[in-house]
Amino acid sequence: MRFLFLSLLAFAFASPLLAQKINAGYRLAIREASSPVLIDGVMDEKTWEDAEVATDFFMITPMDTSFARVKTDVRMSYDADHLYLLVVNHHAVEGPYMVESLRRDFSFGKNDNFLLFMDPFDDLTNGFSFGANAAGAQWDGQMYNGGSVDLSWDNKWTSKVKNYEDKWIFEAAIPFKSIRYKKGITEWGINFSRLDLKTTEKSGWAPVPRQFPSASLAYTGTLVWDNPPPDPGANISIIPYALGGVSKDFQNEGATEKRGEVGVDAKIALTSSLNLDLTVNPDFSQVEVDRQVTNLDRFELFFPERRQFFLENGDLFAGFGYTTIRPFFSRRIGLNAPIQFGARLSGKLNKDWRIGAMNMQTGEVEEDALPSQNFTVMALQRQVGARSNIGAIFVNKQSLNYSPDPNSENPVYSQFNRNLGLEYNLASANNIWTGKAMLLQSFAPDNTGQGLVHAANLKYAAGNLTWSWQHEYVSENYTAEVGYVPRRGYYKVNPFVGYRWFPKSEKILSHGPDASSTLFYNTKGVHTDNNSFISYNVRFRSQSNLSTYFIYDFVKLQAPFDPTNSGNEKLPVGSDHYAFSWRTEYVSKPQSVFTYGFSTRLGGYYADGELYTLTTDLGYRFQPYVSFALSTTYNKIVLPEPWGTTDYLLVGPRVDVTMTNTLFFTAFVQYNEQLDNVNLNTRFQWRFKPASDIYLVYTDNYLPDPFHVKNRSLVLKFTYWWNI
Repeated sequence: MRFLFLSLLAFAFASPLLAQKINAGYRLAIREASSPVLIDGVMDEKTWEDAEVATDFFMITPMDTSFARVKTDVRMSYDADHLYLLVVNHHAVEGPYMVESLRRDFSFGKNDNFLLFMDPFDDLTNGFSFGANAAGAQWDGQMYNGGSVDLSWDNKWTSKVKNYEDKWIFEAAIPFKSIRYKKGITEWGINFSRLDLKTTEKSGWAPVPRQFPSASLAYTGTLVWDNPPPDPGANISIIPYALGGVSKDFQNEGATEKRGEVGVDAKIALTSSLNLDLTVNPDFSQVEVDRQVTNLDRFELFFPERRQFFLENGDLFAGFGYTTIRPFFSRRIGLNAPIQFGARLSGKLNKDWRIGAMNMQTGEVEEDALPSQNFTVMALQRQVGARSNIGAIFVNKQSLNYSPDPNSENPVYSQFNRNLGLEYNLASANNIWTGKAMLLQSFAPDNTGQGLVHAANLKYAAGNLTWSWQHEYVSENYTAEVGYVPRRGYYKVNPFVGYRWFPKSEKILSHGPDASSTLFYNTKGVHTDNNSFISYNVRFRSQSNLSTYFIYDFVKLQAPFDPTNSGNEKLPVGSDHYAFSWRTEYVSKPQSVFTYGFSTRLGGYYADGELYTLTTDLGYRFQPYVSFALSTTYNKIVLPEPWGTTDYLLVGPRVDVTMTNTLFFTAFVQYNEQLDNVNLNTRFQWRFKPASDIYLVYTDNYLPDPFHVKNRSLVLKFTYWWNI
């Protein structure tokens, strides 16, 4: 543990010495447009004739030591309002393009695609991504953590893809009002990524080592402006919505309820890099439903945020901490009470400082005796060295005009819950070393929820070898009511090591072992959990993957637990449980119109029982317009009495119809035997203008046996993005 802190500290002081940009020699000049640009996928404007060309891409996979076989040419330009991009994606071999559909924000590995990664501050950490697949489906996202892309982010821009016999051309216009950048900066970080599934080749303009994603901002080149980018001027967007709908609770014989609501969002650019978001009476009925899972765990499951209002610069708030130690989790807001209004301030103060501040107000729910509540989050981040940063966060949940009565029959809610945190995020200039060290303190009335968290990790990934170390401490009283911390009162250590060989083989891209142990101890030092595995992984040149795992599990229960999670009898506190199991996973190559994947788990379970799991994912597409998917999970639990044998089946067929890249229909059915529920969700979306939509959403829930409706709803929603 001491070595880990010394390593992080050493990198904190050494990182300024490593601040030289790796691909500083890759420079693309961008000039003002010499003629009007029509977004039609045709390279016939004088602007493109005059533009400098980024070409001679480097291969990232299957090898990262040569130029790409697939030729790609990129040109960029601009005028007073737009940043323009034109990409000629040449074919390397004959044959049709390969895509899933025309659905936005497609799966990267399943589509022939081109992506732009843009770092307007050239800080190697934050930015924007835009792109398209070969059929014209758009991709846009906000970049954070040096290479992650949040595809839930959405903004206004236009594009067109046109296919030719020997190439496909992608042309786009991105309004300066849709991105954030600092006025006067004339050098932006930039890189371009191309994936061609026929040759299974991924390439980039500025070279990226194959152990990193092509989105890694540590390896961007430089976009050199002939003049400072134009000032976008007044940048205010008003996004009103109106909806109407009906719903009925058949299970409780409720009356048909009608809905008629209006609300508005606003985006105000205080500077070209700092944005204020406002919302009044927001509605998120069009947000895609969560994919259900069978829960056999002792702890709460995590589902990601999908609501648009919370997403821009969302990493400032949600990125603090670890996956299972999150002091702020925005899905806690509006979970049991309607959001009345809210405001978010987020963005860059300058190249080194980022800020985030959020305030949300929810209404009172009389039937649950739930008071109105206010949620405040403040985050500050300071870049240090090449790509590292120091961050601080404050989270406050406050019940308004509320004095709980412990003798009342009504539920008792806390008067307030607060969290204060500090963390250091390490990222070396070449991305080989990454890590984090953090402290959190919670505060609550009478110190009942006052507790401490400490955690740190360090990861090394270079060439063939990857290793990491992580440890965590969460005190028993630590409370984050607006966070996601499913487990408390423990120490955890987690070492990991992996190695990959890259043979000169026509079929295998890489193969090698991984080994990991995750050990838990309670706050008294008693060993409570051990999840350890050894695996072997093979990645084929066709992009298919095969992995197999040998797993050892040990649990000393710290709380009563029903191993079937069905409300049955519970295993006692302090009981020990050991299990060995074998898991196998396979995912087929994405080039086929029929794709499949499966995972199996065979072995022991709690109480000397057995658990058999089979998960399958099947897909078929009539590209680019229709795709079918079927996901199934079957669990068979064999235990002694009183549990006996329990079977859980989860089935989720889905169909996506993309008539154009602005007209979509999705139908998603989920049968969950564990919840004894069948859910149907259908969504029709027409993007009649950039970022402006009409949605028709129909939802049904059924009791499978006997089959009848539990509840049903229908919503028609209209949103319009209006720039002032």
